[in-house]
Amino acid sequence: MIALLAVTLTVSAATPVLTLDEALQAARQNNLDLKVARARLEQSRLLSNRAWAGYLPTVSVGGSYTRNSNEAVVTLPGGPTIVIQPFDQFSAQAEVRQAIIAPALIPAIRNAGIAEDVAELNTDNARREILFAVAQAYFGAASYQEAIRATQFLLDVNKARESDTQKRFDAGTVTRVALLRAQLDRARAEQDLVRARNAFASSRLALATLIQRDADFTLELPPVPQVPAGQEDLVKQALEQRPDVAAARRNLDLALGRKHGVWFSYAPSVGFSGVYRLSNAAGFTGRNDVWALTLSAQWTLWDGGIREINLREESARVAEATAQQKQAEARAVEEVSRARLEYENAQANLSKAEEALGLARETQRLTEISFKAGVATYLEVADANSALTSAEVGAISERLQTSLAALRLLRSAGAFEAKE
Repeated sequence: MIALLAVTLTVSAATPVLTLDEALQAARQNNLDLKVARARLEQSRLLSNRAWAGYLPTVSVGGSYTRNSNEAVVTLPGGPTIVIQPFDQFSAQAEVRQAIIAPALIPAIRNAGIAEDVAELNTDNARREILFAVAQAYFGAASYQEAIRATQFLLDVNKARESDTQKRFDAGTVTRVALLRAQLDRARAEQDLVRARNAFASSRLALATLIQRDADFTLELPPVPQVPAGQEDLVKQALEQRPDVAAARRNLDLALGRKHGVWFSYAPSVGFSGVYRLSNAAGFTGRNDVWALTLSAQWTLWDGGIREINLREESARVAEATAQQKQAEARAVEEVSRARLEYENAQANLSKAEEALGLARETQRLTEISFKAGVATYLEVADANSALTSAEVGAISERLQTSLAALRLLRSAGAFEAKE
């Protein structure tokens, strides 16, 4: 762990401190991209209902009014007079249709369920990516905030050194070159502080946009995320838990289901319908109401070769989905291996940066003692302070890189924000 500098930012007591957990929770609730993904998921969850609708009965009713120019009346010999067409004709109809055997609907219902699974996995993958971006932005902004502390420390030291050098110059104990060097060091430190503050403001604004809140917060630098040991375990976890890999597998199931759907389209279908009609025109039957029940069968023997074309097309999509599944699994294994190497490299760099920071602190302490004893020069003190600040900033940067590498390794293994 890198010890924090004693000098801290001057922050208003009313400015809240945003933790990493709070930032992730705010993203879950407020991130607009995540809301879009969830809305699309809700739309996709209606696919099964739409597929089942083809197998459920349909009921329709209707009515009409017709004004005819002529009235048609038939008088049967020895029988009643029947109005075939009255001037004012009213009619109503109710109809029920039900599919009894619909082979094409069987795979369609199953495929709709698979499509819902794919949509849910894609939404889960989008959620993880969004929260991963929030975590990256948080670590980056928190590191920039720590860099401000380091550059502020150097600026305060250089201001004090410039003031001391000015007094010595006025007393004639140092040359003008020493005073100019002190002023130059102070100007550079001010410039570095402006850069650090601008970088922090920009990164904090990006984080605020992701979580949809005002950028009126400060951050606390969280510890480096813990990464489980074992390359093989991480690879196995990635193949089992990564939603993009699971989505690729379900996409293959969906492609196979669609191909089966084409085969089912060769089978005949059977349906039933019932109609009830009511009219003020009795017709030749002498009744104002009639009903009819129909059992129908249909079998398309030749449709111009469309089914054969569809079958070849779906076969090609199965081959595509198979390749995409293998590609997703290979990509997951490669990402875990590369992320593990990057994490180990970042850990090594962080260890060296912390060692260099310890040496820079000790060098600065001894140089200050030597300067007060009149042994070291001002230039040596300035170089020691500058080296200490560079070591502080370098250690902060390496700690950031280690944290980001750990996040990438967890993400590649499917372990980052695995649950909603």
